[in-house]
Amino acid sequence: MKKLALALATAASFGLASSAQAQGIRLGVKAGANLSNVSGNLNNQDIYKNKFGFVGGVMLNVGLIDKVLSLQPEVLFSQKGFKYADNSFTFLGNTNRFSGNRTYNYIDVPVLLKVRAAGLFFEAGPQYSYLLNVRDNANYSVNGNTVTSSAANQNLDNVRRNEIGYAAGLGYEASNGFLIDVRYNGSFTDFAKDGYNGSNQDLRNARNSVFQASIGYLLGSK
Repeated sequence: MKKLALALATAASFGLASSAQAQGIRLGVKAGANLSNVSGNLNNQDIYKNKFGFVGGVMLNVGLIDKVLSLQPEVLFSQKGFKYADNSFTFLGNTNRFSGNRTYNYIDVPVLLKVRAAGLFFEAGPQYSYLLNVRDNANYSVNGNTVTSSAANQNLDNVRRNEIGYAAGLGYEASNGFLIDVRYNGSFTDFAKDGYNGSNQDLRNARNSVFQASIGYLLGSK
């Protein structure tokens, strides 16, 4: 009986290995940069400027149709947000200036269908995001000298920490597994909950909008 169980386990192991090889299941890593802002029904869009942030994490590519179609879920740490437009004015001969940025740190989980043609590929699919924290950095200076500066985590009681969105993009994957891609991330859900009473009411209707570029590497041969 033990010999039979061992034989079945061995056969199952070979079967799983063969299946994984046939499907082309590969692990990978990637890292890059976000160019983010907020969009939506905003009253003062001009005060929000694009902001750079980091994105990086792991991916799993599962072949569905050999060298043509695959499924690629990813788990990424993603920095989004915006810069405040520089707001300066002169009073009594002194130049007063307000500047800063706001960073939204997310865990993004896109699940993308990936269509390949030679080395080129197109990818698109839904994305779930979880908000880890919001950090606001503000600086007030007079004649170039800092008067006040703050960097504080914001209260998350009135914002949506769970976000449903989408991702779509294109890229190039070399035969050795090295890849480069660009994509756009959008959101179906507003940033704020109903009853949001933050200091910036304009963010009540805001949604994340992100352009992303990254490089990566998928392990395993094709």
